[in-house]
Amino acid sequence: MLEQTLVQCPYCGETIATEVDDWDCQGYIEDCPVCCRPIEFAVERDGRGDLVRWHARRDDE
Repeated sequence: MLEQTLVQCPYCGETIATEVDDWDCQGYIEDCPVCCRPIEFAVERDGRGDLVRWHARRDDE
């Protein structure tokens, strides 16, 4: 199942859409489609597997 959310790129500030298709995924890296820099996404889920938080940060933080 795909979950889509909007996040702000921590480099250029643009709002981008991204999605996770793996229920067990804890995080991943995806390049910003605007500035092409690598964004590290951290996924937090509750006990039922529902998305609680989707955090985007620079990969150099």
